Formats: sequence, structure tokens, C-alpha cells
Amino acid sequence: MDFGLSEDQRAIQGVAEAFAAAELAPHAARWDAEAHFPVDVLRKAAELGFAGIYVREDVGGSGLGRRDAALIFEALSYGDVSTAAFLSIHNMASWMIDRFGSDELRQRYLPRLATMELIASYCLTEPGAGSDAANLSTRAVRDGDHYVLNGAKAFISGGGVSDVYVVMARTGEGGAKGVSTFVVEKGTPGLSFGAQERKMGWASQPTAQVNFDDCRVPAANRVGEEGEGFRIAMSGLDGGRLNIAACSLGGAGLALDTARAYMETRRQFGRALKDFQALQFKLADMATELEAARLMVWRGAAAMDAGDPQATRLCAMAKRFATDAGFEVANQALQLHGGYGYLKDYPLERIVRDLRVHQILEGTNEIMRVIIAREMFRG
Repeated sequence: MDFGLSEDQRAIQGVAEAFAAAELAPHAARWDAEAHFPVDVLRKAAELGFAGIYVREDVGGSGLGRRDAALIFEALSYGDVSTAAFLSIHNMASWMIDRFGSDELRQRYLPRLATMELIASYCLTEPGAGSDAANLSTRAVRDGDHYVLNGAKAFISGGGVSDVYVVMARTGEGGAKGVSTFVVEKGTPGLSFGAQERKMGWASQPTAQVNFDDCRVPAANRVGEEGEGFRIAMSGLDGGRLNIAACSLGGAGLALDTARAYMETRRQFGRALKDFQALQFKLADMATELEAARLMVWRGAAAMDAGDPQATRLCAMAKRFATDAGFEVANQALQLHGGYGYLKDYPLERIVRDLRVHQILEGTNEIMRVIIAREMFRG
């Protein structure tokens, strides 16, 4: 086992850290306050190769591995969790087209997705099918050279703003085997969007319901074969879970560093906070949990890169552990600031709000436990 980074990985990490410091961190509080979606900055990130991290190079991707992606998303989230998390979703949707789409579909969409000329969204969750995603009800009926889609998707990051929607819809029997995947373009007749959701966090990215009302999609826009859609969706989520776990590492890392700096300058009872052993122990535990979470993310990334059959289980473990640990580290960092942590003058309350949803999306942490337990008992 080699826990060190290669020279190339250190360079990739350094580029991401520099970008986060220059382009994300100085604006994160304003974007959060104004609910501003910084498309111009996302396109600057794309210029560095961060919009198609593990998309193949023949269509403009960077052709990197999952550990490289984890390094990038941790570094970007240190600057702004919400914006980095949106970029992770765009990468997931783009990879699904790259991995499972026809060459014609890849060539048609991915060069523009890699530059973020086109922005992508992932559409699985429905108003009546969240954790029970295999029972989704959005339907796609074949009609000549098209499919006609009817239904709705809920909580879609980029909803109403994204240009491309990677949609899971039912083409056959009930359950997972009857689901297929489609690429639906914004502007397609029958595609509409609900009002923007008012969220606790992730304010710098739009979120809305996506509706399909006799929405005609060319059959050429189907990703993979009929009935493969749920497997495609779950394959995307394996990597998506690692990405969101890495985003938790970045946000929690900023919270930890902010708390450490505060403890060095804040004085109570005639001493700096850093001189109280109880608080030292708390900070030590926070640092330990964060390091353990990072190792779990890297382990999951290594499994994905190697095609390990245990990758799904390891990614679920990493997502469960890292998002729980990340939120707890951020929450404890806020607590160490006392009343100041509750103020928007400090980044802690924003980090706590942004990290909370990581325990819910890409599969709730309860569903992560279901996946892990299922794999344990699979004979």
C-alpha cells in the first residue's frame, strides 16, 4: 500500500488548491447569500480539466482516475462546498454518457460538456421514489424513432438551468430491470421545470423539479440498451458517492483549520483556548476522524480504478463514514467558536449547512448501510 501521492497527483492537487483559493473562497459567502450560480467560474474550472475528470480524452476529458478526482473535489470544496459539489454531479452525468453511451452520443455531447459549454444534471429521484429509486414511475414509451417521456424528477441540481439531463425512466417491467437511461436536452417540447427550491444549504447551485409531459426524445439519445438504466444509474452513483465524500473532506478541512486558528487567538479564563486540554482532545479527535475518512475515500477510489468487485460496498462505506464525519467535524468546529460560529461573519455556519445534505443525497446514509449489509450477506 502506498499512501503517498505521485508527482502528477501533487501537481493536480496544487492546481485545484490554487483555483479554490483564487476563484472560489473569496466569493463563497456572497454566492451563498445571493443564491448565485457561478457558471463563469465553473467554466474556468473546466479549462483546467475539472469538468470531465474521468471522461476519456478523445472527447475532451482529462482521462484521470478516481483518486485524482477525490483530490480535486477535496481541494475545491475547501474553497466552496456548494459549487464544488455541483461540479461533481456534472462529472458524474458526463461519465455516464462516456462509459455507456454510443460513440455518436459521446461525440455529440461530451466535447461541450468537458468545457461546460453544456451543463449536465442527473435525474433519478422522484417525488414518490427517493430511497426506493428502483420503483420510479417516470415512463418512456417507444414511438418510432423516439421515446415519449411522462413523469417528474425531484430535487434536481441544475434543474431549469442545465442544458442536458441524464434521465432514468421506465421502459419495461416494474423494478430495476425495467429502467432505461436517456439524454434529454433543455428546450425539448414537453420538458419543463418547477420553481427553484428554497434550501438549507447548497445555495450557489439551482435545484428544481424536472417535469416531462409527452416529452419526445430521439431513440438515439438512449444511453445503453433498454433495461440497463438502473445499473447505469448505480454505476454513476458509486463514483458520485466518492465525489461527495471528498467534498465533505474539503469543507470539514476548512472548518478544522478555522477552529484551530481561532483556538490560538481566542482567550478565556486568562488562557488561549488551545491551552485547554479538553479542547485539544476535541480538536485531535476531529483531525483523526477526518484522516480516517480520507483514507476510506482513497480506498474506495482505488477499488473503482482497479475494477474491484467490492467497489460498490467500499464506496458506500466511504460515503457513509466521510459525510457523517465531515458534518460532525464542521459542527464541532462551530461549537468551538461559541456564539461567533453561529454568525455569518465566519464560514462555519455555511459549511455546516452545506455539508448536512451530503448525508442525504447520492443515497442516504441509511441506504449506504443497506448496501453494505446486503453485500456482507450476499453468498
